[in-house]
Amino acid sequence: MSKSRARKPIRNDGFTLLEVMVAIFVLTVGVVSVAALAGALMTTGNRSKYLSLEATLASEKLEDLNRWPGDSPQVCVPTGNTSVGNLTSPILQTTTCPGGSQDSIAYYDDVSINFSNGASDPNCPSSTGSCFAETVTYQSGGNTQYTTTYHSPDGVVTNTTTSTAPANMTFHRSWIIEANTPVTGVRRVTVLVTLSNAGPQLNNASFQMSMVRP
Repeated sequence: MSKSRARKPIRNDGFTLLEVMVAIFVLTVGVVSVAALAGALMTTGNRSKYLSLEATLASEKLEDLNRWPGDSPQVCVPTGNTSVGNLTSPILQTTTCPGGSQDSIAYYDDVSINFSNGASDPNCPSSTGSCFAETVTYQSGGNTQYTTTYHSPDGVVTNTTTSTAPANMTFHRSWIIEANTPVTGVRRVTVLVTLSNAGPQLNNASFQMSMVRP
């Protein structure tokens, strides 16, 4: 007579509470890390975009200042001064050049970058597409004026001037002109572009550029 073998009980054990908690912790760490990486990439992308625009605006202002003759109040340094303008404070003053020419000069401006639709903005020359619109402030007779340049996709460029400020000014530009720098007989022009009302993550997103001219 053969002995019957005892059957081993079948285990239907699931995950223990500890194992579930460990799995949830690992998953949470992974999700948080991915979210942090996505946020960092977004901030870096925005920073790169603004820095690129600031570099363009700095170069644009340097080209504008370079077109003035050396004895113009826009770029001359008054007699007895080593520099004129300021990179950290907005300077508006009457500048008298060594040759006698005189004018009220603002060594700063504000720039707004927008895209406007030709269907809703009559100033945009393109009726079927969007225009790149750049608004720059300037001083005229003691009054602040705003000139907007519209660039349409077909290459047409138009300008409008108004005394009404746009909804927001994105960038602030300031510049300084230093006489006999870096050597005697030339002047160094430096432009600093910063973001207006930048958030805490973009407070240091500024760009500075210099040129030397007679």
